[in-house]
Amino acid sequence: MKYMLLMQFSEKNVDFPKIDEWKPEEVQAHIRFMMKTNTALSEAGELVDAQGLAMPETAKIVRSHSGGAPVVTEGPFAESKEWVAGWWIVDCESEQRAIEIAADVSAAPGPGGLPLNMPIEVRQVMAGPPAEL
Repeated sequence: MKYMLLMQFSEKNVDFPKIDEWKPEEVQAHIRFMMKTNTALSEAGELVDAQGLAMPETAKIVRSHSGGAPVVTEGPFAESKEWVAGWWIVDCESEQRAIEIAADVSAAPGPGGLPLNMPIEVRQVMAGPPAEL
């Protein structure tokens, strides 16, 4: 089964500085951890894809507009202070294994080498449309 693991942040659950304010060695340790995690998942045959995202200030929200050009809004939704920082798509035996992977990723090192304990949302990727379609 495939699962998407979403690395999520919000102003409420981030009690550490943004990554662009970390010391260079802290950023390097964090990236090494992610690369090691991805290598292990790849070697286990569980990694489908993994990507980090730019900061939410770079986001654009696009909505179609009937009869005209799409409406483009800069940045994340004004009413939302949450954002997705990155994701993994894993193909593993069970939801429990996906949860184990998410727990490992949650402990990625941050400032001072301390675990970030990031919230990671685990969602199964749908295999196809519902049978009644």
